[in-house]
Amino acid sequence: MPRRPRRFRLLLPAVLALVWLVVGGALGPYAGKLGEVATNDQAAFLPRSAESTRVIEEQEAFRQEETLPVLVVWTAEDGGRLPQERAREATRALSALQGSSQVAGAPSPALPSDDGEALRAAVPLRPDLGDTLPEALDTVRDAASDVPGTTVWLAGPAATQADLSGAFAGIDGLLLAVALVTVLLILLVVYRSVLLPLVVILSAIFALALACAVVYVLADGGVVRVDGQVQGILSILVIGAATDYALLLTARYREELAAPGGERFGAMRAALRESWGPIAASAATVALGLLALLLSDLTNNRALGPVGAIGIVCSVLSALTFLPAALVLLGRAAYWPARPKPGAADGSASGLWQRVASLVDRAPRRVWTLTLVGLLACAAFAPTLQSKGVPLDEIFVNDAPSVAAQETLGRHFPAGAGNPAVIIADADAADRVTAAARSVEGVDSAVPVDGAGRPAPAEPLVVDGRVRIDATLSAAADSDAAKDAVARLRTAVHAVDGADALVGGYTAQRYDTQVTAERDREVIAPVVLLTILLVLVVLLRSLLLPVLLVATVALNFAATLGVAALVFEHVLGFTGTDPSVPLYGFVFLVALGVDYNIFLMSRVREESLRLGLREGVRVGLTTTGGVITSAGVVLAATFAALIVIPLAFLVQLAFIVAFGVLLDTLVVRSLLVPGLVRDLGRTAWWPSTLSRRREAPEPAKATAAR
Repeated sequence: MPRRPRRFRLLLPAVLALVWLVVGGALGPYAGKLGEVATNDQAAFLPRSAESTRVIEEQEAFRQEETLPVLVVWTAEDGGRLPQERAREATRALSALQGSSQVAGAPSPALPSDDGEALRAAVPLRPDLGDTLPEALDTVRDAASDVPGTTVWLAGPAATQADLSGAFAGIDGLLLAVALVTVLLILLVVYRSVLLPLVVILSAIFALALACAVVYVLADGGVVRVDGQVQGILSILVIGAATDYALLLTARYREELAAPGGERFGAMRAALRESWGPIAASAATVALGLLALLLSDLTNNRALGPVGAIGIVCSVLSALTFLPAALVLLGRAAYWPARPKPGAADGSASGLWQRVASLVDRAPRRVWTLTLVGLLACAAFAPTLQSKGVPLDEIFVNDAPSVAAQETLGRHFPAGAGNPAVIIADADAADRVTAAARSVEGVDSAVPVDGAGRPAPAEPLVVDGRVRIDATLSAAADSDAAKDAVARLRTAVHAVDGADALVGGYTAQRYDTQVTAERDREVIAPVVLLTILLVLVVLLRSLLLPVLLVATVALNFAATLGVAALVFEHVLGFTGTDPSVPLYGFVFLVALGVDYNIFLMSRVREESLRLGLREGVRVGLTTTGGVITSAGVVLAATFAALIVIPLAFLVQLAFIVAFGVLLDTLVVRSLLVPGLVRDLGRTAWWPSTLSRRREAPEPAKATAAR
């Protein structure tokens, strides 16, 4: 009879563990199936309301058949001039492609460059080739290679899309494996245990399986949108967040097991009672911060919001159900071979963090002042971070054939060739709009085109009373000079009476994306900060301290951007960042960074109510220092795994989040925040009960140390 209640107490944990095992087994395959509902359509990265997006919509009417063009460039093998007959041979070679199932129309004639050293032509491919696009490009290359004595280069939208798809090809398994192995190694070092790291990893895998299944169903139904970037970030976010929440719970469970009279059921009840609030609050800050991205005018930003929030909800669900069940079933064996013994001191409360806590306790003002000066010095470089976009030759971290081809095209033809500014205007004003465009500084040429995008000054295609005019820019399409030219071009054609002209194209899209990204930061950043502030007010029951914590994470973000500006330019060689990088970095760093302050200050509040304000800061920092630092290292390592995807956007984001999390964990949360709270005393907790608590007078020596 005495054992019967124990068996019943094990029933619920066993059922929960079994349910999650079924969830993981049944839904696990969806982690590899997200690619089936993902799209890497570049139009999704454009602002919904921008002028360049309206041009794309109007362009559809001019396409007699939708195509995905590839630009073919020939250069002489010896680097010299090409004989005149090579243009005829190139045109004849590509004409053999007409009628192919992969080609949507007749290739354009091959045109020579002004220097006579290159030729170019366009081949319209079908837009629905999907995974067979590389094969179609090989077919085009093979046909173009029939021109003797030449080297063939493939540029344009089709070549870029193929390289982009190649960057994400097979990345699901590699990214997941790198992240999980990294986390496992860190956990093995931190816990010096065999079973516990595996349980934590299993909890993260189950959360990811559930999240991917939910996102798959919603994406398949058109409710949410998934692309390669969102897919990669989801995996990293779930693994990092689930592991963070697991570390907090397992550390508290171990502490309760080590207390006098500690046993598995009572220890887990106590651990959940004290941990669920901080975990839920930290999850709320991240999820709500991500949902603020729905205010963005960029489709890919809005896509990340709900997808990321789903991942966070699944992470916290796994951490508060599966993990407690598994830990109760395993008991002290989960920590083998370093099992916590009843009455033994928690290992995290000794050594380094006792010394850090003592330093903060002895000289809080000196600690936070020096830390603040260092962070402000780093933040001073933040304005130097250029977020106007990544040039074409830097989009891919490794060598990409389409980038080399575009560079070759730019050396022999007008730098903007292949990426013209697209003007849509009323047909009656076509001549006046064309003349206005030609008069703009930075425009090399402007000519009306037919339905296939070929020059047709005499008989342009007219659709619903509108014509398309292509304006080739003198500067490279991804340069600041080109964006300035587009701004002037818009001013010129908008001034043509009755033309109702719109300017789009690649450069205009970059310009509009940059402007929209700046607007998004101005709108979304305050919403994220206000949301986090409200969560902290509810959790800590204070007004001043939440403001202080939000200010510290904002300062951490600014300091991180300052360091990133220096590293990107002088170490990694980037001339700029993607316009969305600062916004993504802000959302992740502020929302995730405040997590560690939540973990710390919720424990400080708990201990202050029990021991007093001064001792509460010391004990809170000592007991949480090890686990929060471990969580920060794990999160930084998981985001750093994004560098396996060879795209500048994700490499830049990986550095900002990984470095920012470490800076927040090791400096802001360990020194700045405890120092400020210790120095302010009960004032920091106004107007809560702690702000009215009387403390014993401090020794004169301790006061002088400030």
